[in-house]
This record gives sequence, C-alpha cells and structure tokens, in this order.
Amino acid sequence: MRICLIQLAYDDNESLTARTRRVVGLIREQAGADLVVLPELWSAGGFAYREWPQRSQDVAGEVAQALAAAAADTKVWLHGGSIAEHPASGEAGPEGKSLWNTSLVFSPSGELLATYRKIHRFGFAGGEPKLMEAGTDLVFLDAEGLRAGLSTCYDLRFPELYRAQLDQGATAFVIPAAWPMARVDAWQLLLRARAVENQCLVLGCNTAGTHAGTQMGGHSAVVAPTGEVLAEAGDEQEMLRVDYDVTSIGQFRADFPVLADRRL
Repeated sequence: MRICLIQLAYDDNESLTARTRRVVGLIREQAGADLVVLPELWSAGGFAYREWPQRSQDVAGEVAQALAAAAADTKVWLHGGSIAEHPASGEAGPEGKSLWNTSLVFSPSGELLATYRKIHRFGFAGGEPKLMEAGTDLVFLDAEGLRAGLSTCYDLRFPELYRAQLDQGATAFVIPAAWPMARVDAWQLLLRARAVENQCLVLGCNTAGTHAGTQMGGHSAVVAPTGEVLAEAGDEQEMLRVDYDVTSIGQFRADFPVLADRRL
C-alpha cells in the first residue's frame, strides 16, 4: 500500500475557498497513492474556535464535494481530515449543540464511505466541549487489506478507544490531528504507544503552520506495529509518503503473539 499523509500548513489569512482549492491541488498531486490522509479541521481551523460556526458545513457541503471529486479524479482512498459539521437538517445532539468534529472518508470513486464524529473533545470545558457534541460510534475504513479504526487528535490520549477498535478487528489506526507544538513530544510518544500496545500500523497526520495564535506541531508519522517510526515529517508543510506491506501486520502478530496473552 502506498500511503501519503498531507501535513498541511495554513495561517489566518487564507480564505476557505482558497484553502480548499489548494488542498484539492495537493491531493491530485498524489496520483499513484492508495491512501491519502489530511489533518483535523483544516477547513475550519483547528484552534480557530470563533470561526467554526461560520465555516461549518454539512457532510454533503462544498468542502465534501471538492474532496469527493479529488478522490475520484486521483483514484485514491481519501481520509479528508475533519470538518466542523453542521447538519443540513439542523439536528442537535443530547447537549443541544448542532456542531460536531466529523471526519470524512471517500472511496476511489468519490463515494462518501464513512463519517466519524470525534468522541473525546479537547478544551477542558472550552473549545470543543463548549461548542461541539461528542460522537459515540466506532468507525472503520476497510481498504487495500487494512481494517483501519478512525479517531481524531485528542482521542489519541485514550487507549481504551484503540483497544475497542482492536477488538473489532482493527489492524491500523488513522489519526488526523491539529496537535500544537507545545505538546508535540506527547504526540510522538502516544503514536508509538498505540502502535506497540495494539500491534497496529499507525498513521498520524498533523497540522503545520500557525493559526489563531497557536503554533502547530507537525511531525506527522507512519509507525509500524513494532513501534518503528517508518517515516516522520518535520514542522513545516510536507507530503509524507510510505510504501507498506499490509500483510506484514498479520505475520508480526503471528510471530510475536502478545495479544493472545491479554487477561482483562
């Protein structure tokens, strides 16, 4: 499988239209890849809380349509990062809010295959918990021999989520993020931990640049089930590309069957 993580950089000066056009161009440059991944909330701004309501869209909105077309044109499985989702129906969640942090996954034909609403909201009563509802469902992408559990950024700090995905057959985790530079060491450590403890391939696609006064951490990475970092980006915009034999996951688990010794 040929994997590309688009570690997108952006600031506060770029319009949503211009950013979407630029992202679509970057996706189309990845022709020949099998799976392309974008970061969390790239269209709304990961830390640009005030912009979320006005930049929110439905899962069939303009951003989703542009991503679907790019996936179909490039013939890739596309994890489009996440959007600030405001359903066209006006749906509200149990807390009375109508925004979700929602990941979008498209097939090589441009079909919207999966949506994942972020379960763990970052902000300690501000930011996401104040403005957004929490998701509740485990969601997977089955493609090219991988069963990839979907999660987003702050989810990475909660290992029980990944155990639950493992118990439903996950062999990989795809994790778009807007993780800040101030805590990038934790990002790097937790990506490796989730890989090692679950014997899963981990694809962590972070954001670069500075927006809303926050410097983003970059350091997107592809981590093997052994914990080996197969490739890691720096802190600027970068296309991280890796060719990976997905059959090696099952072979490694057979050779080192640690998961069979679980007791709890």
